[in-house]
Amino acid sequence: MEITLISIFVLGYLAITLEHNLKIDKLIPALAMMAILWALISLNHLPVYEVDTLLKELKPSHVDEILLHHLGKTAEIIIFLLGAMTIVEIIDYFNGFATIKRFIKTKSKKGLLIIFSILAFILSAIIDNLTATIVLITILQKVIQNRDTRIWFAGLIIISANAGGAWSPIGDVTTTMLWIGNKVTTLKLIQFLLIPSLICMIVPVALATTLSAFKGDIVDEVDQQSDPETHKYGAPMLYLGLAAIVFVPVFKTLTHLPPYVGMMLSLAIVATFAEYYSSAKINISAIDADHEADSNHSPVHSSLSKIELPSILFFLGILLAVAALESLGMLFEFADSLNTAIPNSDIVVMLLGIGSAVIDNVPLVAASMGMFSELTDHPLWHFIAFSAGTGGSMLIIGSAAGVVAMGMEKIDFFWYLKKISWLAFAGFIAGSITFIVMRDFIL
Repeated sequence: MEITLISIFVLGYLAITLEHNLKIDKLIPALAMMAILWALISLNHLPVYEVDTLLKELKPSHVDEILLHHLGKTAEIIIFLLGAMTIVEIIDYFNGFATIKRFIKTKSKKGLLIIFSILAFILSAIIDNLTATIVLITILQKVIQNRDTRIWFAGLIIISANAGGAWSPIGDVTTTMLWIGNKVTTLKLIQFLLIPSLICMIVPVALATTLSAFKGDIVDEVDQQSDPETHKYGAPMLYLGLAAIVFVPVFKTLTHLPPYVGMMLSLAIVATFAEYYSSAKINISAIDADHEADSNHSPVHSSLSKIELPSILFFLGILLAVAALESLGMLFEFADSLNTAIPNSDIVVMLLGIGSAVIDNVPLVAASMGMFSELTDHPLWHFIAFSAGTGGSMLIIGSAAGVVAMGMEKIDFFWYLKKISWLAFAGFIAGSITFIVMRDFIL
């Protein structure tokens, strides 16, 4: 039966990885795989276990209890993401991200590269690397009209955004999973990963400045006509939204409540201001032309309607599918055999990071959470957060930021492999070495 279950998981995983080739949204195999795995566990009355992280052993459980346990953990992540996505959409409703364009004054390619890289690093730590990439490439399209020049910048934005997302508990889905799963705490995560993540960004950017693609100035005139209208409430909503998201880790530290509680409070505060500003009869250009007549309707309703539910359902499916294998004790046993075959955990984690360039890092991290039973804030968890977050930059399909940039700029897979991958790899290795040195000799 174990072989059957693993085969179903592998087939589902392949379908997720090949979604572009199969032209089937990855949420479909994720949900099907989850339902089939748990159905087989229940129908065959297979023994299920809960991992005792303190004793590092498996405790027998009941299928209903363990499923409810895993559903609770998954729901925490999903509700958290729903709150964060809604706040970002509210900011966008008021065209708040247009404010960021004011920081871009230079025409120098090197200067622009440094500005965009820093913005990607900081923004991704606050609003997540996917959203940061979308925002910055949108701005990039208004600043640089030559596509051949622009895709080079897009490649470095991907690397910087993934590096920035790794050190923040709210910067990347995988880091958020580890944080909500009580594997890492905010302060320790920042302490361990801020400098390695910085190195992971600085090294590729420094190497890129020596390339001919970043020599000279931008000669194209900025198309002012294409700039969206800036609203008087755009900047306040941007700063309020970002502050509200940053407040969530603070709330968790103060109250010791799960992060989704703080995110719901932040959403309530942002939504209150959004409703108040909206009632001021302002004309919001971000509303689609079909809805111009309704430009003064609730920004909260409008934002909720734009939430990516397919992504939410994908997380539900994949996390509960991985939980099925975890409940059977397979991941725990696999970790033991892996540790026996490769005694050095650093090599295992770095291989995990390289693997995340090919395989979706969400199930990869979900599996690692089931494989290892180290206590909260063990350096292993921080290294996993770094590797899974930054390793995906090595291929354009290896991260959500890369996939969205690929779609927005029609970046060719092999062009990225040839031009950008070596920069991402250099950053990953430099960041990993920095982490190991800091862990062993400084922290």
